[in-house]
Amino acid sequence: MTFPLRGVFTAMITPFDANGAFDAITYASLVDNQLKNGVAGIVPCGTTGESPTLSHAEHDYVIELTIDLVKGQIPVIAGTGSNSTAEAIRLSQHAEKVGADAVMVVNPYYNKPTQEGLYLHFKAIANSVKIPCIIYNIKSRTGVNLETETLIRLCQTCPNISGVKEASGDLRQMKDVIANTSDDFNVLSGDDNMAIDLIQAGGDGVISVASNLVPDKMVMMVEAALKSDFDYARKLEYELSILFKALFLETNPIPIKAAMAMAGLCLEQYRLPMCPLSSETHRNRLKETLEELNIIEKTAIESVIV
Repeated sequence: MTFPLRGVFTAMITPFDANGAFDAITYASLVDNQLKNGVAGIVPCGTTGESPTLSHAEHDYVIELTIDLVKGQIPVIAGTGSNSTAEAIRLSQHAEKVGADAVMVVNPYYNKPTQEGLYLHFKAIANSVKIPCIIYNIKSRTGVNLETETLIRLCQTCPNISGVKEASGDLRQMKDVIANTSDDFNVLSGDDNMAIDLIQAGGDGVISVASNLVPDKMVMMVEAALKSDFDYARKLEYELSILFKALFLETNPIPIKAAMAMAGLCLEQYRLPMCPLSSETHRNRLKETLEELNIIEKTAIESVIV
């Protein structure tokens, strides 16, 4: 991959139309907005993209469409993880075949493998492709943590495992990863509210939920941090902190889709078991946050719930 993995990488939502089908037209406009606002890369078919509810055909198509829309301007890191190693290999090989710059593979969920099982799982995926592999470590959603010792073992075994999306929420673990991997190994935060802390510790950026809605502000914040202008980065982080909190009032991607619908960027349409915000208190708090940040006007029409 000729692009550096430094900066803001947007974990794209997957918009659906009123009938619940993938909305390619809206998706194209969302990708265009990301490109115009200078993000470092795009990540389709991750958690934020509701990948567990996409059919295999839809999953393949979303990745293909993303690559076609981006036209090589920035990296496309395709989400290809699964709790089935064979399925993750198929998804990864397809992403490589259609031109993805890298794949992102999440910890296997539900079956809760041992560290040896995690090692063998990620090794098999990495050995099945030639493009870079980014491991997505998120214990809160998968039930297992990829221990640093296992990650280091993988890096030593598989040269194309070139980075990790760290969403453990444990800054000590992130620092341990940075200290024990090579300088060209990319460590990206999986949490918007920890991006600056990670960069200050020597990390490379963030795979962001918030940048779906405010790509310009996220890019300014992260680029300032990468230039070691932490005073300005912290100022922007403080301004955005209410948004970071609001976007996790309920399970991601429910709040980000609701916020984008309030801003007129998509329909607030999900696939079960994801559903609209269950609390009017949460909806009002989210709306007030968007108004405070001038993302929507106080007189803006409420989001459309389908």
